[in-house]
Amino acid sequence: MCSSCRKPYYITTAIAYTSGKPHIGNTYEIVLADSIARFRREQGYDVRFQTGTDEHGQKIEEKASQAGVTPKEFVDQVAGQIKEIWDLMNTSYDKFIRTTDADHEAQVQKIFKKLYDQGDIYKGYYEGLYCTPCESFFTESQLVDGKCPDCGRPVQPAKEEAYFFRMSKYAPRLIEHINSHPEFIQPVSRKNEMMNNFLLPGLQDLCVSRTSFSWGIPVSFDPKHVTYVWLDALTNYITGLGYDCDGNHGDLFKKYWPADLHLIGKDIIRFHTIYWPIFLMALDLPLPKQVFGHPWLLQGDGKMSKSKGNVLYADDLVNVFGVDAVRYFVLHEMPFENDGVISWELMVERMNSDLANILGNLVNRTISMSNKYFGGLVENKNAAEGEDASVDEDLKASVLASVKKTVEKMDQLRVADAITSIFEIFRRCNKYIDETMPWALAKDEAKKDRLATVLYNLTEAIVIGGSLLESFMPETAEKILSQLNAEKRKLDEMDTFGLYPSGNKVTQTPQILFARLDLKEVLAKAEEIQKAQMAAHAAENAGQAENAGQEEGCASSQQEIDLEPKPEITYDDFAKLQFQVGEIIACEAVPKSKKLLCSQVKVGSQVRQIVSGIKAHYTPEEMVGKKVMVVTNLKPAKLAGVLSEGMILCAEDAEGRLALMKPEKDMPSGAEIC
Repeated sequence: MCSSCRKPYYITTAIAYTSGKPHIGNTYEIVLADSIARFRREQGYDVRFQTGTDEHGQKIEEKASQAGVTPKEFVDQVAGQIKEIWDLMNTSYDKFIRTTDADHEAQVQKIFKKLYDQGDIYKGYYEGLYCTPCESFFTESQLVDGKCPDCGRPVQPAKEEAYFFRMSKYAPRLIEHINSHPEFIQPVSRKNEMMNNFLLPGLQDLCVSRTSFSWGIPVSFDPKHVTYVWLDALTNYITGLGYDCDGNHGDLFKKYWPADLHLIGKDIIRFHTIYWPIFLMALDLPLPKQVFGHPWLLQGDGKMSKSKGNVLYADDLVNVFGVDAVRYFVLHEMPFENDGVISWELMVERMNSDLANILGNLVNRTISMSNKYFGGLVENKNAAEGEDASVDEDLKASVLASVKKTVEKMDQLRVADAITSIFEIFRRCNKYIDETMPWALAKDEAKKDRLATVLYNLTEAIVIGGSLLESFMPETAEKILSQLNAEKRKLDEMDTFGLYPSGNKVTQTPQILFARLDLKEVLAKAEEIQKAQMAAHAAENAGQAENAGQEEGCASSQQEIDLEPKPEITYDDFAKLQFQVGEIIACEAVPKSKKLLCSQVKVGSQVRQIVSGIKAHYTPEEMVGKKVMVVTNLKPAKLAGVLSEGMILCAEDAEGRLALMKPEKDMPSGAEIC
């Protein structure tokens, strides 16, 4: 079908932030998007698949300074690293956009000016009580005991100039759109969260410029301001298509906008379903058809940190398991709404059970039997009567049902379920071998035609399963079909069983698709990777400390700190506090707060929700799995409207940097600290 006859389909990922190398959880999103893009192509769509990098902001400016390079040099290096990993994972994107691209920056400036000229952006001030370490303003009523509600430190009266976007102007229109388009936000749980927590209570105007750092796109008519993150980053979805704020749009924009699917992590769903649609409304552009907030892929033992050397990166996993095994794992192990788990142990288990045994062994056995009994010739003799016919029909019905189910699940974006449906074909084939026992048929010359029919049915079923598998494991699908001497079956041809050309010959020497792995050997490799990570992390920290010392003229990167002493207390006063070891099993940013993280902390057999003002120092992903010191008998309190049932203890240096207090040795959650 010619491209002009096919229906366009535009899919995007969130653009990766160039603060560092993406771990496997970040990589999951591009693989997920790729599987959807590939499947839509199989369905006949003219697909446009865009990804890229978000390259501005204060954090990058600081990291570049620590590394002793310019921000542009820093993002060039990281963006190249991200692109290498996307390519390593065999993702079929059409456009890799960078927010430092000149055409993107030019359009962002024009968009900012347009929105300002039409009154949607106005200049104002942050004014109130300012917490310097948190870089945040608060009203008197928001303070806790007269101090910052996020970190508990003193605040000072301050005022800062900024530009704001009038979010409330478009909120009623967005609420109506969400209510009238139930498919707009998926899963439904994300929709309910956005409506109940943000839109219905009322939107505050959004800050869209900053003056406290310079690494950003300057506001053209007020260059001391730079465009703040979301008005810069979100617009990549249209600038990457050739959107022009003056109306001279490129052909790609005219063809593919509005987007069919924005695929993003659940942590940034608010920005894509509230801020982004409102920006589009202000620009008088159609809204994307669907935003899907996928769950997170978490480290199996929860303890992912560079200092421990156990961050899982795609390239390390690929070196051990191969590209398609990693693709299979991240796609198959991620539920539709709940977080998934990954570990070296789970990878080995899936490699050996699903890939080596169920799939690899099936293909190898089928090809080997065709060669052994018929010299590789595969012929359909249609030899099936009575019970044999019933067994064959059940196989065929099962295969065709799995095809239909796979399509249904992909239309619902339930990718893990779709892969399960495909592997149901391979499982059914293995059962069919047990039912028909080809080795027994081969002993009876009178049953030779029946044996040929069995092997034909197996070959046909594997061709269908292998063709379906292409969207998820493209290299494996190609290997399977090549060994069976078969063309990839088109999706609209998979409603018929028996299209494999009778008389074809399979390869003489079957290739092992997936070799079984020894867990001890894999864990030994993982330990080597861990040591290398720890060494690299130590070297990076040493380099940052050296740069910091050079910039500040310091003889040492650490300063001694003398605190103003508090009044003495008795042992009885101290004994009233209960300190325990807690394990963080989940963590997310607190809505409406720039500095708060909300952690679910396992203390013994209980799970407590604890809110901490540490967002500037730790990401939610970094928090998960850490064992920390917790005050467990504090009276519960609400911070930014979220209940907190304890306190996580941190140390703070002279520059306001925080470090979690953690037990020196691995202690069980709930252990008393005394």
